[in-house]
Order: sequence, then structure tokens, then C-alpha cells
Amino acid sequence: MKKGLTLLTSLLLLATTVGCSSTPATNESEAPATDGEKTAMTAGTYTAVTPGMNDDVEVSVEVSEDAIVSVEVTKDSETPGIGGVLVDANGTVLNGGGKAPTVLIPELIVENQTVNVDSVTGATITSAAILNGVKDCIEQAGGNVDDWMNEIAPTTPEDETADVVVVGGGGAGLAAAIAAHQQGASVIIIEKNGEVGGDTLVCGAIYNTPDEALQSKVTMTDAVKQTIEDALAEEPVSDEHAALQAEVQAQWDEYKASGRTDLFDSKEWYALQTWINGDKVGDLDLVKVLCYNSYEGLEWIEDLGMSFSDVIGQGAGSLWQRTHTSTMQMGTGFISTYVDYIEQNDGITVLTESTATTLVQDENGKVNAVVCTDRYGNEFTVNANMGVVLSTGGFAANSKMVQEYNTSGKWNDLSGVQTTNRFSCSQGDGITMALGVGASLTDMEQIQLLYLGNVKDGQLTKYPPRDVNGTDQIIFINKEGERFVREDGRRDEICLSVMAQTDSMFYMLESGDGAGYVDITDPSWRSADGFTFQYLEENGFIVVADTLEELAEKLDMDPATLQATVDQFNAAVDGAEDEFGRTLFTTKLENGPWVATPRQACVHHTMGGVTIDTETRVLDEAGSPIAGLYAAGEVTGGIHGGNRLGGNAVVDTVVFGKLAGETCVADAQ
Repeated sequence: MKKGLTLLTSLLLLATTVGCSSTPATNESEAPATDGEKTAMTAGTYTAVTPGMNDDVEVSVEVSEDAIVSVEVTKDSETPGIGGVLVDANGTVLNGGGKAPTVLIPELIVENQTVNVDSVTGATITSAAILNGVKDCIEQAGGNVDDWMNEIAPTTPEDETADVVVVGGGGAGLAAAIAAHQQGASVIIIEKNGEVGGDTLVCGAIYNTPDEALQSKVTMTDAVKQTIEDALAEEPVSDEHAALQAEVQAQWDEYKASGRTDLFDSKEWYALQTWINGDKVGDLDLVKVLCYNSYEGLEWIEDLGMSFSDVIGQGAGSLWQRTHTSTMQMGTGFISTYVDYIEQNDGITVLTESTATTLVQDENGKVNAVVCTDRYGNEFTVNANMGVVLSTGGFAANSKMVQEYNTSGKWNDLSGVQTTNRFSCSQGDGITMALGVGASLTDMEQIQLLYLGNVKDGQLTKYPPRDVNGTDQIIFINKEGERFVREDGRRDEICLSVMAQTDSMFYMLESGDGAGYVDITDPSWRSADGFTFQYLEENGFIVVADTLEELAEKLDMDPATLQATVDQFNAAVDGAEDEFGRTLFTTKLENGPWVATPRQACVHHTMGGVTIDTETRVLDEAGSPIAGLYAAGEVTGGIHGGNRLGGNAVVDTVVFGKLAGETCVADAQ
């Protein structure tokens, strides 16, 4: 099977060249032939601008009297890997995980001489923008759009076979596929969207792991030291808890005796902190797998080509300065690294626009196939010689499931709360399939909200870079201009506080101070997902002022109240006790420009899912492995407990995704 081949592409016999048609036909004879009488158009090149997902999409269309000669998307701000093209760090377009609608739809229109082209799953708004723009150009040319609505006849898909079948092409699925391939297995990835990436594409791109080299540059304060002392002073609730405490205590005693001043960390402290702040609900053995293998996972993905910043930070809700940040926008660094591997290596096939519906077991109960449907409803089967890895994500975008399992008592009614997740992902379909073969579930009531959703649609987008990995340099203020929570605290505690504020929203406030500041007048200034300062300000995603008084006026706050809030925080930076118990201080907020980013709490991550053992085998109700079935990523339960630390989700995808691919192959040998 051809590496990186997408099902939709093969069904429609697309060309394999990258990008849109950039060299228009020079005469009518070079244009694709058409059938039937059509209203004659005036030959030429026409341009149209239509609203896309993030901003306007501009298309350029060349027509002859009776043909669409070329279509090109000449300008867009669509999300890379979803609506826009996925590129690597060098700007090279990657198509191995599926073609973006900005590339695919123009190709389909020209090749088939029709604007009756299906939207790319997961990028409906972008797809519609391109199609509407092309229709506009046809009308500008004097044509009749109805003449260009012929249907494209699909080809019925055939059954496929590989050693390992991965269901879901997000971060965990791609890691599993590559790890299995590195062990010599052939792999098929089944992805229901038009491109791989899942919710990893729109994540904050932060990755936690102890890192001695980077943490040696961080000075450890007394307030941060107290965090460890408090954890070690807790009464252990089990022998395993006591044993882990003892390991960390010995390491901490050695650190203090050494006279060191840099930041203390270890895989054991990372595990203890993760488990405690998951309310001791998670399976401690699974937590250890996550944390003990985090640095190895970092090295593995770096060997594949992933690049991280050389500065350690504390990600939102991560609770410790062990957060590594991608050098690329959002999660594109992780996904482009994986897709580049797929393009460079034979043996991994990607079937996009393909929805897995049912897991198949042989007469001995081993999962050995997946029944799928293509976008037209045609059914086909993908057979697995070795096994199947489920990596379909959680259910945070499925409001019905969220309501069904919201029984922990932590959250009130969540039916009106938005989600940071993509609606085409995180629907809980993998959990449903696993139940069909007798899988057990763990921690389904554990649902996490995140306070980084924008107030327009709840998505984790359009915020200044420091807001996700610069907790030390920002404060949170409500609509009255007052702080209301410790900014370096747990995600659930922050979200509960946010939901208690006026209009259930707040502002992330930063100044022109600190190491993370980039001059907003610099043309290279971009939000965390690549938008300009001007775009964010004009569209209401940030509010900016040169002085704090001016900002207060723009936000309809009392200037004196806001000034007092900042003054009290700055006093805490200087050593005064912080009224909210914050421990992370590095930067006083003193100089403009001042930037306020409005945010809200949204359903973000579901910590519950299928039960797995420490090797990622899916377990049944009796606690026995279901032969041939493995799972990784948010589809699983038992790892994060009652509260997932910020920066641990990507670690989960890398560590457990890699482990699932390796275990699947090893079990079959």
C-alpha cells in the first residue's frame, strides 16, 4: 500500500502533486474537457473573498468560455492542518496525513469541472468558503453556477489489511503508528476527518518532563520549596503512596544538603505531584508510567524532528516549572513531525474520511478487524494481523455524554458550557466501540474544564504566547478589575472560581515586562496560533492600552481598583504574602503596553475512558486483557484522576501512544 495515501484521494483519482494549480492553462485547448451545453463565460481570471473559519478566504479562479481552468486559494488564515495546509518547521507543505481543503477542493473542482464538491470533514466552514468563492467567480464571469453542479461518482472502497490498525489519527494514534512501524510492522491509520491531527492540533503544545539541563537555570524560591514540603507532610493513604513519598523525601533531603539553589525535580516528584493533584483518584502505577517515561518520550519525538524552546516554564495548570513548549504554533509541531515521518517511510497508510464503527473479534475473542464506512456510507473492513490500537480521544465535545457522566458533584449543569475541543473529534466513539467487545471503563465521571477558551466560541485559540506558558508573568482579573484566584493553581479550582465571576469570564492581564514579552509593534508579533496583534485587537480577542488607566477605561473598570490590584500583586513579587496563596513570582507588572485577554471556562478534557494495564492492553470487566486490543490517549481512563495537570495531555499521547504501538507488536511476536 502507498504510504500516506488517503482514501478520499484514491477514490477520486486525484493528482499527487502538492498545492493548488498555480500555472493556469494558456488557451482553451489546455483546459479540462466538459460535457453538455453551458452558459458561456467571459474568459479571464477572477477573485472573490468570502468569510472562513478564522478570517476571510481569498480565491482566484481562471475560466475559459466553457471550462474552469484553475482554482487557487491565494490568501487564508485557516488553522494549519485543519482548514489550512500543514507545514513543517521549514515551511514545506505536508500532505501525508490528508490534504487541506485549501489544496484538495481546488484540485477536485478543476479535475471534475464541478463545484458540487463535498466539504472536507472537520473543516466544513473553510470548505464552504472556498466553494462559495469559486461560485462567486463563475457568476462574475457571466456563468450559471447551476451548470457546474454535476456530481462526482465515488468508487466503492475495498477491504484493507495491515499488521497493526490504529483507530484515530490524533497525537496518540500517530505516535502508536510510528512506534509500531519502527518495530517492523505495517500500519493503517483510520481517521474520520479529512486530515490527521485531532485535538492535538489545537492544543497548547506544552509537554511536561523533568529536565536537569533547563531546570538548572531556574532559581528555586522558598514558596516553591514549600510545595514539596506540604506534599511530603501528607498522611499516606496506601503503601504505594508511602513508598513514593519516601523516594521523593530521600531525593529532597539530598538536594537540601547539597546547598543547591536551582530547581529541584525528579520523575518520582513529578509522579507524586501528578497523582496527588489528581485527587489521588488515578491508578498510581499508570501515573508512574506516564511520568517515568516522559523524558524518554521527549527524546524520542525530538529524534523524529520535533523542536522545543530552550527555556523551561510552568504551563497553565501544570503546577511546576517543567513545561517544554513547541517552537511551532499550537500542536502543529507534533503533528507535522509525525506526518513527515509517514511521508518519508513506506508502510504506514492513512485512510482519511473513514469512520470506524465496529471492532471485530475472531472465534477466540481476539480483536482482529475494524468495520468502517467512508463518507458516502460505503462499508469496508480493515483487517489487523497483530492487533488494533484505539486512539479516538475522549468525549468532551459530546454534550450528551458529558451530561450523562457529569456525576462527580464537582460541576453543576454543563449543558450550556462550551468546549475547547473540535466538534468533529472527541465524541466518545472509541469508548462506545470498546464497550461493544466487553471493555470496562474507569473514571468516566472525571471531567475537566479549562479556563483558556475564548469568549466567542470557546476554542483554545487567539491568545498571546505567554498566556499558556507564562504563568509567572500574568495575573487574572474579573470584570471589576480584581484578582480572584491563584494563577498558578489547579485547573479545576481556577475554573470553579471563573464560573463564579460576573458573566462567568475574566481577563488574563500582562504588561510589557518580563522575559516572555515580545514588542507588539514588531511585525513578527503573533498570537500562540499565528494571528497578528492587529487582527486580535480588531476582532476583540485582546484589549490593549499604553497605560493601566487607559486599559481600565476600555474595560469599563474603576482605574483605582485595577491599579490597587496590580500594586498588591507587585508587593507579593517583592516578598509580601499573596492573599490567594500563589507561589510562582518572577515579574512585576509595571510598564505598558498592557494586554487583557478575555477568557472563559470550557469543557476541555475527559479523564475517564477504557481501562488499560501498564502496557496499554484494554481490560474487560474481570480485569483481563481483551486480546488484540490496545488503547492510548484520552480514550483511556485511570491516568489523570480527578484533575489533569496542564502539559500532561501531550505527554500522555507520546508516552502511551508509543507504548501501545510497541506492545501490540511485541504481543504478536
